[in-house]
Amino acid sequence: MKNVLTVDVEDYFHVAALADSIKVNQWSDISPRVVDNTRRLLDLFDRNNVKVTHFMLGWVAERFPDLVKEIDARGHEVASHGYSHQLVYDQTPELFYDETFKSKQLLEDILGKPVLGYRAASYSITRKSLWALDILLDLGFKYDSSIFPIRHDRYGIPDAEPLPHKLKTPKGNFITEFPLTTSSLFGVKLPAAGGGYFRLYPYLLSKYLLDKVQKNNKPIVFYLHPWEIDPEQPRVKASALSMFRHYNNLHKCEQRLERLLADFSFTTMRESLQRQALI
Repeated sequence: MKNVLTVDVEDYFHVAALADSIKVNQWSDISPRVVDNTRRLLDLFDRNNVKVTHFMLGWVAERFPDLVKEIDARGHEVASHGYSHQLVYDQTPELFYDETFKSKQLLEDILGKPVLGYRAASYSITRKSLWALDILLDLGFKYDSSIFPIRHDRYGIPDAEPLPHKLKTPKGNFITEFPLTTSSLFGVKLPAAGGGYFRLYPYLLSKYLLDKVQKNNKPIVFYLHPWEIDPEQPRVKASALSMFRHYNNLHKCEQRLERLLADFSFTTMRESLQRQALI
């Protein structure tokens, strides 16, 4: 079975866990690391002959359009990660529309073709921001991958449908949703889609959880960020929980990713959804 691998293309100083320590108006004064880290991932994907979906942050795309073009030229899908990595439920619908339109238009101008997919910063389409789904349809997106069917302090809809499906929006329209993968251990639902969980769990536990989903003939979706393979990134002082979430096992992530690519077969989200006749 072809699973889906995704990269949320953002820099270390964009993440929500460090937002209290690094303000948006400071971003332009910080030396970026996202280009080099993303190219390391692209080289790794080339070595393993795998194509993935890159959810590009508009702030990054605006400053590094050649990186967007390179991702596309290497055969990967480019999708939208919004513009400024702000949590959707902290935005007004008007601001969300403006930022999401800006990001989509920016990417399409660089690529010269439509951008079909969207993923919210920190999976922040929750029950209190489902209104965003209708805006995504208004802007021409064909699919979303922002809903995590777990309980978490920042995100999640615990009882959400866990498999790719047509999701009814608050206005009665339908958008294709590819939720983040969850699995179970001893009857307890666990996040199994990657990111900080991939760095926290021992690799064999991650593999077990993903195998369990795949053995039921269900596609998994995995995600990570370019900064997660960069243990040399600057250390930012934040709360103990935020620092743990961000810095835990950075030095192990790239090696584990190599193992993951050997153990599972991956494709882009667009190709997977097309195979399932969902877009």
